[in-house]
Amino acid sequence: MAKITRALISVSDKTGVVEFSKELAGYGVEILSTGGTAKLLREAGLTVKDVSEFTGFPEMLDGRVKTLHPKVHGGLLGMRSNPEHVAKMKEHGIENIDMVVVNLYPFEATVAKGCELEDAIENIDIGGPTMLRSAAKNYPDVTVLVDCADYALVLDEMKAAGGAVSSKTNFGLAVKVFQHTAAYDGAISNYLGARLGEAVESYPATFTIQVKKAQDLRYGENPQQSAAFYVDRDISEPCVSNAVQLQGKELSFNNIIDLDAAIETVKEFEASAAVIIKHTNPCGAALAESPLSAYLKARECDPVSAFGGIVGFNREVDADTAKELTSTFLEAVIAPGYSQEALDIFTAKKNVRVMQVPLLGEYCPGGYDLKKVVGGLLVQGRDLGMVRAAECRVVTERTPTASEYEALDFAWRVCKHVKSNAIVFTSRDQTVGIGAGQMSRVDSSRIAVQKALLPTRGTVLASDAFFPFRDGVDAAAEAGVTAIIQPGGSVRDEEVIKAANEHGIAMVFTGMRHFRH
Repeated sequence: MAKITRALISVSDKTGVVEFSKELAGYGVEILSTGGTAKLLREAGLTVKDVSEFTGFPEMLDGRVKTLHPKVHGGLLGMRSNPEHVAKMKEHGIENIDMVVVNLYPFEATVAKGCELEDAIENIDIGGPTMLRSAAKNYPDVTVLVDCADYALVLDEMKAAGGAVSSKTNFGLAVKVFQHTAAYDGAISNYLGARLGEAVESYPATFTIQVKKAQDLRYGENPQQSAAFYVDRDISEPCVSNAVQLQGKELSFNNIIDLDAAIETVKEFEASAAVIIKHTNPCGAALAESPLSAYLKARECDPVSAFGGIVGFNREVDADTAKELTSTFLEAVIAPGYSQEALDIFTAKKNVRVMQVPLLGEYCPGGYDLKKVVGGLLVQGRDLGMVRAAECRVVTERTPTASEYEALDFAWRVCKHVKSNAIVFTSRDQTVGIGAGQMSRVDSSRIAVQKALLPTRGTVLASDAFFPFRDGVDAAAEAGVTAIIQPGGSVRDEEVIKAANEHGIAMVFTGMRHFRH
C-alpha cells in the first residue's frame, strides 16, 4: 500500500474538488492540473503544476491535446513492482502519478438540452477517459476517482493509513471507472448512431444501455427466480426508481412493478388523485378535493380487489388519509410527501411499505420503454401521448355534453394505464367498472359491468383501442353508458357508429391508441 505522492486533477464537475485538493496538499501530495481546474485551485491558494510543465509539451489544438503524452500515461501505467517498468521509466524521465481525479465533459447533459452535431462532438472527452482507463488498469498502484462522492472515502483511508490507499479500495474505484466510461461511450454511440438514419430520431444499429443496481431482491415474480432492481444513472423525473422507502418490509419484484403503475397513473392528473393498483392494473381511481376523499372514492369501485393493493397519490398524504389507509391491509403507498402525523400513524402498520417520490412539479418525461424477450430486446418511446376529449372528433349524431367531456377526459387517462383489452366505465371523477387484460373487447366490457358495485347508468366508457364489432357498444348501452371515447380506425367503424346512434350514445374518436400489453 504505497503512499500518494502525486495526483493529477482535471474535472468538469468541480463539486468538492477544492476541499479535496487541500486535504491532499496536507499530505504533501504534488498536484498536477489543467485549464479551469488549475485556475480554480490556484485561486484557492494551492500550489499547482500545469500538466504541460510536467510533460514539457504544450497544450495544443484548441485544448484537444492536453494529457495525451507518455509522461502522463507512463506515470499511470508503469507497474511499481516490475523492475523493467521502473528502469524504463527512469531511462525516459517518467515520474509516477499515484492518483487521478477526473470527471468527463458533460456529453449527455449537452445533447439532452438539444444541440448541433458540432457541439456534441466537441463535448466528447478523449483525454479524460484515456487517463481514467490507464489509471484503473493499474489499480494496484494508482488511485482513480471519477465520482466526487468518493472523495471522503479516500480521505478517510489516507488518514487511517498515513496518506496511502489500499489496493482493495483502488480496485473498487477502478471498477467504477470502467462502468462510468462504458456508460459514457454508450451514450455517444447511441447519439451518433441515431444520426446515421434518415429519420431525425432513428434507432441506432446497436443500442447500449447502462443502469446501476439499486438493490438485490429476495426473489423475482416467483420464489424460484432470482432478481435485482436496477435504475437509470441520472433520474430527474419523479418515479418509482428515485422513490425513497420511509418504512416497511423490503420491496419485492412485484411491489416495484405495481408502485410504478400507481405513480405513473396519478401523474396523469392535475387535480388531487388516488389510484389503487392490483397486479399492475388500476382497480379503482378517483379525483377529489383531498387525498382522503379521492382514496375513498377509488376504493368504492372494487373494495374486494383493493384489499392487499398498492395505493398511489399525487398529493401529500395527511393524517386523516393515513388513518384510513391503515384501517385495511395494503402492501404499499406511494406519494410525493407525507405529513409527520401521517408517518407516525403508519408506524402502527410497520410492514406497510411507505414510498416517497420527489415533488410532482415541472419535469420533462422522456426515455425509452424496454421489453425483454428471450434473445432480444424491444425498444420504443414511452407512451406519453394524450389528447383531451374536447379535441377529439365527434363521430355520432349527438355531441357529448360538458359534463360528459369532463368524464371522458378522466376515463381516457385511467384507461391508458389498464392492461389491454381495456374497458373503463367512469363518472366524471370516479371509476365505476374496469375490465382488463381480456382476449375479447366485449368480454372486457361485460367484466367491467359485472364488477361494478356503483350504478353504471349515466357513466361514460373509454376503450384503449377501437371496437372491432358493434357488440361492445351494445353491451355499453345495456349498462347505461351515455358517451364513449375510443381511438377509432376499425374497418367496421361505420357499424360501430351506427350502433352508438341507435342507442343515443355520443362517441368521439381520439385517433390515438393506448395498448398496454
